[in-house]
Amino acid sequence: MIVRTTEEITGTEREVADPKGNWVSKRIVLGGDGVGFSFHETTIAAGSVNEFHYANHIEAVWLVEGKGSLLDRETGEVYPLAAGSMYLLNGHERHTVTVEEQMRMLCVFNPPVVGTEVHDENGVYPLVPVPAPAVEGKHRR
Repeated sequence: MIVRTTEEITGTEREVADPKGNWVSKRIVLGGDGVGFSFHETTIAAGSVNEFHYANHIEAVWLVEGKGSLLDRETGEVYPLAAGSMYLLNGHERHTVTVEEQMRMLCVFNPPVVGTEVHDENGVYPLVPVPAPAVEGKHRR
């Protein structure tokens, strides 16, 4: 069993910030946890425009706070986003998230990220091999 809080992740290597200051991602579950996916809480700043492309990962996103839009750069289609919206990037779509009101979202990645990935110039995370899980008895942190 793994039990973590966002409070204990804050300020550690599991909290990753965009160099431009547009977003912060708290990586709650990572590849090294050995469960086959990673789980993140991501906060994106109001007024920001963010281009992403997960060429190596499927991402599911559940928006729990905020408002904005999602542009599918493959088709040009724009989707409104608000609390309760979900989007699934099951086709590795290049996409842009435009934020009107600060967004807080819960994200699942498959394959899992390991925590060292950074977006390249195209917004892509590289595919990093997942290390073997570290087991500390019955409780892993």
